[in-house]
Amino acid sequence: MAGERVLILLQNEPLPSDRHVWNQATALTRAGYEVTAICPTGESRDREAFERIDGVEIHRYRPRGGGEGAIGYAVEYLAALWSMRRLARRLARERPFDLVHACSPPDFLLLAALALRRRGARFVFDHHDLTPELYLTRFGGGLLHRLTLAAEQVAFRSADVVLSVNDSYRRVAIERGRRDPGDVAVVRTGPDLTRFVPSAPDDSLKRGKRFLLSYVGVMGPQDGVDEALLALAELHSRRRDWHAVFMGDGDVLDEMRALTENLGLAECVEFSGWVEHETIGRVLSSSDVCLAPDPSNPLNDVSSMVKLSEYMAMSRPMVSFDLAESRFGAGEAAVFVAPGDHAGFADALSALLDDPDRRAAMGAAGRERVEQVLAWEHQERSLLAAYSRALAMGPARASRREILQRLLTTPVPS
Repeated sequence: MAGERVLILLQNEPLPSDRHVWNQATALTRAGYEVTAICPTGESRDREAFERIDGVEIHRYRPRGGGEGAIGYAVEYLAALWSMRRLARRLARERPFDLVHACSPPDFLLLAALALRRRGARFVFDHHDLTPELYLTRFGGGLLHRLTLAAEQVAFRSADVVLSVNDSYRRVAIERGRRDPGDVAVVRTGPDLTRFVPSAPDDSLKRGKRFLLSYVGVMGPQDGVDEALLALAELHSRRRDWHAVFMGDGDVLDEMRALTENLGLAECVEFSGWVEHETIGRVLSSSDVCLAPDPSNPLNDVSSMVKLSEYMAMSRPMVSFDLAESRFGAGEAAVFVAPGDHAGFADALSALLDDPDRRAAMGAAGRERVEQVLAWEHQERSLLAAYSRALAMGPARASRREILQRLLTTPVPS
């Protein structure tokens, strides 16, 4: 609907660095929506308090770190909620918002916009991460895990429409969130094929070796970079005709660099840190095999990994641990190995390095799957349909009491 004003709330990463949310924001702008986003500043990029890029207004707040552990995350998230609420109220005074789009994690960002709900804004919950499963993976169960389940229910009950990144998340919204299936749309983290275009390989990236292996993505405790390094140590004991590049940043980057030293891989493994999209494209275009080492855990087993679709868009074969959503996403573009089998991972890498015809066939199959199913152009249609559904409901004016009743009517699942 041309002219409708949208507010996007994002805590996990600044814009435009978050590629999935940026694809959404620019798609909405192209469709005629007036898009404003609130997000944190980055540590080394995206530091300006305000920017207008590709028609999207970006307002950034300075995040507050809360230290390590679950309490640290709670402090960080609550500080973000306060900053977002303050900015949202100020921006709404200029002109009311028609729709608020909140991206997890955390799951309770829609609370920052309750005043906008009372003025008629519709709510969309963009379910990027299963926060209860993420907490369980990193910290175990207990009271705080129950609180993450409660926060998730706040999001499900507050939203008019839920966006899920895959069918597993959609089932969670329907079953655990008790949402009507018609109000839950799948919008995958598909790559924009106008930006992911294979180019001529740059052999200098191989550092004099015959083959290049690569990884791109976040480096957190649940992302399996340590699993990849253990598999590469096994491969290194058999053959040394390869070089590996790990692109990305995260909580465990320094720890992974230290592990590389301890495993004796410093001469054949490099960490680039965060890099621009052009560098990612150049490295992937030069790679012979890509790495998808995400371990099996309650979060990863049902999550879609952005890296897989990006590897496929660049026609690269990959080796992946065998997770349900990874198998659905990658299909014939990956060799799947039992989770935790580092020797098997090394076997698969070595076999692919020795079989150029198979690598080419897998790369072609991956590119075809992206073009037919996963590319952003397919996800954009689903996004716009979900927005039309939310806005067709009309203004959502409600009193404080009505909003609280809505949030408290259903017991939290165990």
